[in-house]
Amino acid sequence: MAKEFNVPPVVFPSGASANLPNQRRAPASAPTFQPSRPIGGLGPNPNLPFMSFDIGSAQPSSSFSAAPVFAASTISFGSFEDEPPLLEELGINTRQIWRKTVSILNPIRVNSNLHEDADLSGPFIFLMAFGLFQLLAGKFYFGIILGWVTVAALFVYVVFNMLAGRSGNLDLYRCLSLVGYCMLPMVIFSAISLFVPRGGVVIFTMGAVFVLWSTRVCTQLLVELASGGEEHRGLIAYACWLVYMLFSLLFMFDYFSEKEPDSVNT
Repeated sequence: MAKEFNVPPVVFPSGASANLPNQRRAPASAPTFQPSRPIGGLGPNPNLPFMSFDIGSAQPSSSFSAAPVFAASTISFGSFEDEPPLLEELGINTRQIWRKTVSILNPIRVNSNLHEDADLSGPFIFLMAFGLFQLLAGKFYFGIILGWVTVAALFVYVVFNMLAGRSGNLDLYRCLSLVGYCMLPMVIFSAISLFVPRGGVVIFTMGAVFVLWSTRVCTQLLVELASGGEEHRGLIAYACWLVYMLFSLLFMFDYFSEKEPDSVNT
């Protein structure tokens, strides 16, 4: 036997549609949420709106600006025409090297003012040419030449400063530059000796002339560019003569090394 349930009738309020559900509204007297303020008056920073709970009253931050707009006319690109030459960037002045070379070719009048600005570019070129002529003669002396020039410049530097005393102002860089530039007569001698027969009086006479040439030029430049060497010109000239005589012995060494087998066979 089925049991019947008594369901009370549904009554809708006046003025409301039967198709809409009944909505609950919050009472007008409900309090709004307010964040608690810390003690001491240190409230949220007004400049930082994300630290405040009053979202509706927050002002938009002005710390972020719009992305910059670049115009095509404001961007400039450098061209290769404005770039300085490569030798100038490396500090190699070819015109100055040529002037120094020409001044050394005249042993009577040497312009010492050109050698006030010391450099190693010209001496390096002369030493490489000197080694190249030796290579054409069948001797590989590049390492020996560079080592001897370094030791020779150090020797002249020590001798000059010992003679000049406290008044000497010759530095090692300038001394190496002067000794290297005065190697030009020896380079010319190495080139001429390729066409001169070995073992004669001619090769010894030419060697003596070129050694005196290099000695005179180097001595004059050292005395005029560094103070304190005028009184000891003879001793400085003797030191320079020993240096360039040492380089001329490279040719004499070739001569004696070539004559040694002949003497053994006889």
